[in-house]
Amino acid sequence: YAGAITQHANTVVKTWLVDAAIVDAVKAQNSANAGLTQADIDNLDKQWRAEVSAAAKPTIDKVLGNSLSAYLKAKLEASKGLYTEIFVMDGKGLNVGQSNITSDYWQGDEPKWQETFGKGAGSVHISDVEEDESTQTYQSQLSLPIVDPASQAVIGAITIGINVEGL
Repeated sequence: YAGAITQHANTVVKTWLVDAAIVDAVKAQNSANAGLTQADIDNLDKQWRAEVSAAAKPTIDKVLGNSLSAYLKAKLEASKGLYTEIFVMDGKGLNVGQSNITSDYWQGDEPKWQETFGKGAGSVHISDVEEDESTQTYQSQLSLPIVDPASQAVIGAITIGINVEGL
């Protein structure tokens, strides 16, 4: 599936990555989070993971309720089942927006962020195909860096869960 996923990345997904909805949201969060330490990030991630199964989800709701998440949900819905999830990460690997709840807030310790943000513009990470138990589909995660069109600096990353049976 890697060839079909790469072709999809080059023909569809890369057009999103210059959209102001994504670029501006990542830049704003990078600015807001510039002073976070690793201990701060770990605490935020711990809080997020606790909220996943809790009734009250203030941290998660803040992200899910933002305009970038609305943009990503629209992309997910328009895909007619091709995408299983979409989320955008900032320069520290923290979620900026997402189509649905992720199990954790900090992606910076995972290949989806390390192999894209960490490797620079033009990098691509495609995960192995795995069964997604929540959607009962076989998916691969496509991850790409997000580059600021003005400065050409890598500012974040995006991950799209792709239903490989829908390619």
